[in-house]
Parts: sequence; C-alpha cells; structure tokens
Amino acid sequence: MPERKAIETWLTDMDGVLVHEGVPVPGAPEFVNKMKESGKPFLILTNNSIYTPRDLQARLARMGFDVPEQSIWTAALATAQFLADQRPGGTAYVIGEAGLTTAMHAAGYILTEFSPDYVVLGETRTYSFEALTKAVRLINDGAKFICTNPDATGPSNEGALPAAGSVAAMISKATGVDPYFVGKPNPMMMRSALNVIGGHSESTAMIGDRMDTDVLCGLEAGLETILVLTGISTRAESERYPYRPSRIVDSVADLINEI
Repeated sequence: MPERKAIETWLTDMDGVLVHEGVPVPGAPEFVNKMKESGKPFLILTNNSIYTPRDLQARLARMGFDVPEQSIWTAALATAQFLADQRPGGTAYVIGEAGLTTAMHAAGYILTEFSPDYVVLGETRTYSFEALTKAVRLINDGAKFICTNPDATGPSNEGALPAAGSVAAMISKATGVDPYFVGKPNPMMMRSALNVIGGHSESTAMIGDRMDTDVLCGLEAGLETILVLTGISTRAESERYPYRPSRIVDSVADLINEI
C-alpha cells in the first residue's frame, strides 16, 4: 500500500475512545491536551444528537477534559448542515432533544408540523406515540425522511436502550419509506467534520472503537483509521470484517507521542 502522509488533523469518537461508561479512559485527558497543545486541528465526534456541543463540553469537563466547544461535532450538527446545504431555509418536523433542535434553528430551519419539507428523527429519551404518529402521517403526505444516525441501541447504566435507528425502522415499517442517515457510518459525517476544520482526507486520522461505524466511516472517507480496544470492538472481532483499520492500538494513550 502507498505510504500515507503524516497526520495533520485528528478526528476521534467520544464514547469508547475518550470515555467509557462515564469514566475517562486512562490517558485520554492527556491525549486531548496534547492535541490542543500541538495546534493541529481536531474534532471529537459523536452520533448522539441529544446534547449540544456546550452540553457535551460541560459533561467532559466534569470528567477532567478541557475541550473547546467548537472542537465537538455531533450528528445533529452534521444533519443540520446537510439540510442547510440541500434546501436552505427549509422546514422540518423534528423529533429530538435540544442538541438537534438548536442545530436546526442555527442552520436557519423553521420547525413546524404543518406540511414540512422534512421529518427529522434524532435521539430522545421521551419518544411519544403521538409524535411518531405525526411523523408517519407527514411522511405519507410527502415529507422527506431524515435520521441523524442509524444506531439501533444506546448505552445506559441499566443496559441497552432503543436508539434512533430502531425508531426509524418502526417509522419505515409504517410508511414504506427508508430514511437518509447522516451520522456514522455515512462518510458524510467525516467530510462535514473535515470541512469544519479545513482538514484533508490524505492527512487525517479517525480514531474509533467500533468497526461497523467509526472504522467503516473513516475508511470510506479516505482517512487513516485507528481502532482502539477500549470500547465495543475487540481485536478478534475486527478479523471478521471484510475491511481492516489502518492499525489497532490498545488506547489513545498509545498515540500521545505521535501528536
């Protein structure tokens, strides 16, 4: 394989890479500090659309991370940016939390349930039958269906929770319409992140803990991909996929000296 250019831009997943079950991964705060000190552009990515970057900045700060708000890129921001590019000043019926509604407003969208251009589904812990019924009827009436991310489940202290992908499947079953997913593993998530910080694929690394989202997404966007073993995918499981990460390391602590 041709030798890649030196890494000048870093993209990293959050859950399973920097934090795991609400606790910092050993060496992760030092890794983030090193990225900041280097002056190289970086973004922390998450498919979670519940929280705004400011919310996530505060959550990370409580765990010992000093991360600028502008260094966090969510599936909600990527979705809002995608829609602003596709149909500037459009309208949408949104099912989601502040992370998504704030991003949609900032992108110039009007949120309405009256003949919207799009139905936009994000993560929430309070899905209501009334809201889902409204979404089904709007899609049947011609609204286009967008979902922030395809994750079927999300983590909690009590175990797995149904996530946006599962709810999207229910809406699809009721309407016969599949959504367009913006978040990982859609490489658009990577490309939108690169656009935000002026990065280039040939000199960017994506760090993640999941083969089916982080590594796949980075691979399809042409990035160097680094799988860490502090989250979902194990070294043995990585062998089962038809694609490979550029390399596998135990944790981001092993990457500190490369920045």
